[in-house]
Amino acid sequence: MKVFVAVLSAIRHPASLCLCLLLAALPALAQPIPTMIPSPPQLAASSWILMDANSGRILVDHNADERLPPASLTKLMTAYLVERELDRGNIALDDMVDISEKAWRTGGSKMFIEVGTEVSVEQLLNGIIIASGNDASVAMAEYLAGGDAPFADMMNQHATRLGMENTNFVNATGLPGDNHYSSARDMALLAQHIINDYPEHYAIYAEKEFSFNDINQPNRNRLLWRDPSVDGLKTGWTTEAGYGLVASAKRDDMRLISVVMGTDSEEARAQETQKLLSYGFRYFETLELYERGAVLNTPRVWGGDKNELRVGVGQDIHMTVPRSRNTELTARLDIWPDLMAPISTGDQVGTLEVRLGDEAVGERSLVALEGIEEGGIFKRLFDQVQRFFTNLFSNLVGDWFN
Repeated sequence: MKVFVAVLSAIRHPASLCLCLLLAALPALAQPIPTMIPSPPQLAASSWILMDANSGRILVDHNADERLPPASLTKLMTAYLVERELDRGNIALDDMVDISEKAWRTGGSKMFIEVGTEVSVEQLLNGIIIASGNDASVAMAEYLAGGDAPFADMMNQHATRLGMENTNFVNATGLPGDNHYSSARDMALLAQHIINDYPEHYAIYAEKEFSFNDINQPNRNRLLWRDPSVDGLKTGWTTEAGYGLVASAKRDDMRLISVVMGTDSEEARAQETQKLLSYGFRYFETLELYERGAVLNTPRVWGGDKNELRVGVGQDIHMTVPRSRNTELTARLDIWPDLMAPISTGDQVGTLEVRLGDEAVGERSLVALEGIEEGGIFKRLFDQVQRFFTNLFSNLVGDWFN
């Protein structure tokens, strides 16, 4: 859902430049009746979380930072690293991987690869995501890093990079191991990166079955059959971890990510996940406030070959709010004073704060949408004089009104 932006006022001051914006969805012929939001559902699980995939806002959480065994939810990181290497061009889907005896002998859920054969990266990736193959996970760990242990080190490095603060991996499969843990919040964050970083590979997570070696295996995510809006991501189970599910669903322009860990059955993890998703879609909406590259302001720049700088945001800005409260959104652009050339494209030049009533719901960087080079010597001298008198006049006016 797009929203329209109306400028209310602009205040210039030597210490700051602010724009107060009202974000209002049109048409607005009458004030809508506010939606009453009940308490979030309580689930039969150890921990859970519900996140909007675009804005990153957490809508519901319970014990979301508790360190728990993730079981096969681990394979989300395994798949993420495969997708990352594909995206960087370091490997290709049609690369053939030698299957070792160790990969073949790995217990638990299997893709049923055979020792001494070659299997493509594409088939192994499908085997990891759809069939939850431990054998496929070990084969890819060996192919990318030379073994399970060095691959786990890679996994942990990227977990740190993504901000997964309560995660430590010791293998690529999620089979029980000392010091192998993650949290619902970290799994939601990882799922968000899978969806947004490598969307060209995301369709795999919605596949309902996978066939290899004349063996057909269904995806264990039951919601793929029950809810047409659900299109991922991964199930997990061990005796120690219980049943877990990281799921994502998209309805209209809103995508939610749910994580449920520590339920007592396959059916329970599906039902508890459905409760979270239904609650989120029923009582919240996600609005696109600003598009990447849209010009939000053109402040004065001193000493440059141009006098004005086009300022905006470097990424699409989404906010998730309770339904029917979008008219309470306000935004403030705080642009740094006395901008001086040279300025490069992408340099931060201020901040954008979005509020819902009195609550701050998001802050993003304002960036230069273009570069400005230094002007000639006479231009710089002229700007210095003009800047001096402009600031002097502003200070006098400020003192007068104060």
